[in-house]
Amino acid sequence: MRRRVSPLAVGGAVLALLVAGCTGAPSTEPVDGTRTGDGGTQSPDAGTGSDDGDSTSGADDTNGTGDDPGTAGAEVPAGLETFYEQDLAWEGCDGGECATLTVPVNYEEPDGGTIELALLRVPAGDSKQGSLVVNPGGPGGSGVDYAQQAGLVLSDNVREFYDVVGFDPRGVARSAPIECYDDAQMDVYLGSDPTPDDAAEEAASSEMLMDFAAHCEDNAGELLGFVSTVEVARDMDVLRAALGEDQLDYLGASYGTFIGATYAELFPANVGRFVLDGAVDPTMSSLDMGLGQAAGFEQATREYVQSCVDGGDCPLGSDVDSGMAGITDFLNELDANPIPLEDDAAGELTEGWGVLGIIVAMYDEAAWPILTTALRSAQDGDASMLMLLANIYAGRSSDGTYDGNSMQAITAVNCLDRAAEPDLDPDAVLEEFEEVAPTFGRYLAGEGACAYWPVEAQTVLQDYDGEGAAPIVVIGTTRDPATPYEWAVSLADTLSSGVLLTYDGDGHTAYGRSNDCIDDAVDAYLTEGTVPEDGLSC
Repeated sequence: MRRRVSPLAVGGAVLALLVAGCTGAPSTEPVDGTRTGDGGTQSPDAGTGSDDGDSTSGADDTNGTGDDPGTAGAEVPAGLETFYEQDLAWEGCDGGECATLTVPVNYEEPDGGTIELALLRVPAGDSKQGSLVVNPGGPGGSGVDYAQQAGLVLSDNVREFYDVVGFDPRGVARSAPIECYDDAQMDVYLGSDPTPDDAAEEAASSEMLMDFAAHCEDNAGELLGFVSTVEVARDMDVLRAALGEDQLDYLGASYGTFIGATYAELFPANVGRFVLDGAVDPTMSSLDMGLGQAAGFEQATREYVQSCVDGGDCPLGSDVDSGMAGITDFLNELDANPIPLEDDAAGELTEGWGVLGIIVAMYDEAAWPILTTALRSAQDGDASMLMLLANIYAGRSSDGTYDGNSMQAITAVNCLDRAAEPDLDPDAVLEEFEEVAPTFGRYLAGEGACAYWPVEAQTVLQDYDGEGAAPIVVIGTTRDPATPYEWAVSLADTLSSGVLLTYDGDGHTAYGRSNDCIDDAVDAYLTEGTVPEDGLSC
């Protein structure tokens, strides 16, 4: 089984790190002195719960009228009263106010084990109208860090009206993090050969993936089977109640759109103003997601190479086709001859690290000139800048320490949300990937550690129409590499109340990084409830 480099991160946290790391944008100190990066993946017609008869979804299509203010106005799912009625003890901390939320490990057994979810709130201005919960994607992105960056993520107008609330999802960052490997092991894992060329390399790759999965099972214990997006969405409804809100207002980027769509299916009556930016199609298989991302990054890289060529003296080639071939040649050379690194604990820039360094620049076209400089320097034997880009993607410092567990949590969540498909022919899959993405297909064609994952999801939803939910705004960017535009179209069609906004541009997500047309439409919806015109293109 060919190894996938790692599931590609899909989330706003990558963008925030890229901007802060490469352009000197302001950042905030983390709550507990650590920092996490991003880890890779959504209007209203949903039923009142999952199709598998899940009795704890709480997805009733009418609002309750409970007297306890801690439960807000929505009906409390049976057996979960203790969690829904808890009070949050907010205390001042770096970047805002912090608290923890208690949730059950297993919602089917609420009297069993519990975990604490880390929260951060940035208070609204004098015109507060409620709380806006935010998630940056991943899976594996820290909502606490994302909320700390509210000044970069949201307009001043939105922040005047809303307390911005971020939470680290279960298994992520400060919320009972899934930690399979230590930092040194992660360096070996991420830097290892992503394109094994012979039987011996294939065997070594498979052994490494099996070892990673086994370490996850040993270290995470019971929680490993309960970090799917269904559980995260349930946690988010407990958070809604603890915030004292009848309905949830929410901004989800990238994989955060998957959380939003899952919430809308489970709790349609509790959906308030939802914005899902850089949308994921929740009905996709792991194979379809990989193919979509492979094609998306291939397209984005061609756009980058065109920009490089247009700028003159492009180190990759004199036209797009030769430039794309230049990237392939560069990565092949790294496979054979890694470039030594003097100031990074990794020791050398391998093919694995090189792929991450190139891919991360596709998330935002502002990073394209930086990538060009990094590639030119690497060709001259100095790989430090390209390794810096790879470190931004991985949430890693040059001393070999990781800011969080995003690169591990992403696998833990994805393997539950989209299980491996063992009946596929690996050679046929590789051929299909290389057809849609000659440059990056070979890096994304495998199932990674999911092929050996030891647990399955407890609940799998079949529908995501969110019937009964308020209008849900879905945003797609036409040349988004991580969440291709077609996924936004599909999600908006799937959601019965989906409203599609289109940004004609490059990079990942649109709100806050595109143009006034998108930003004004989202701001008016969040602050005034004005639903954008369905199909608006900017």
